[in-house]
Amino acid sequence: MAIKAVFFDLDGTLLDTAPDFVLTLNQLTDEYQADRVSEKKIRQTVSDGARALTTLAFQLSDTDNGFEERRQRLLDIYYEHMGKHCKLYDGMDSLLNQIKSHQLFWGVITNKPYRFAQPIIDNLELPSRPDLLLCPDHVSKAKPDPEALLLACNKVGCTPEEAIYIGDHKRDIDCGIHAGSKTIAVSFGYINENDNINDWQAHHIADHANDIWPIIQSHL
Repeated sequence: MAIKAVFFDLDGTLLDTAPDFVLTLNQLTDEYQADRVSEKKIRQTVSDGARALTTLAFQLSDTDNGFEERRQRLLDIYYEHMGKHCKLYDGMDSLLNQIKSHQLFWGVITNKPYRFAQPIIDNLELPSRPDLLLCPDHVSKAKPDPEALLLACNKVGCTPEEAIYIGDHKRDIDCGIHAGSKTIAVSFGYINENDNINDWQAHHIADHANDIWPIIQSHL
């Protein structure tokens, strides 16, 4: 089937949001007089969320004393920094222009809570506005469950087979595959050093945003 919609994960796919998280984690560890974490380690952990970043910073599990206090403080600090230093990945402007010029729908499906994701999207300078933003707040099960992607397809009026989902984590690819959509894994995102993108069974792999449009075009 010809593609009618293109959906993106947010962090590590559409946007490089790691600089906001680096500032956040540096401030958090400084407040607790802990050692700072390298940017490389932060980038490899960002996609796993606030719990994983809290564990990375303090070597605590979510059942340890002090974990939840630190996680909540991380979220508060991030709310102050979010969107101030993030940017579209190189080539995304051109890609979004191509998508809209071919009258395709596009949107964002993320596991980032709405209270963080919406302000970031609202404040971005984009060549076109997304047709939708779906967060865990909008569904009963977050990715890798396909519920959000199926809902996105329903909202724009296409079948899952007429959509492509793009992400930088195995959960994104699993979401797309389980929904019945084509998938593109991006190697420029926040991939853990223990992960092998070739094992995710994505339909395509893109090493740069400029690689994505030719893939989409092949499905038009």
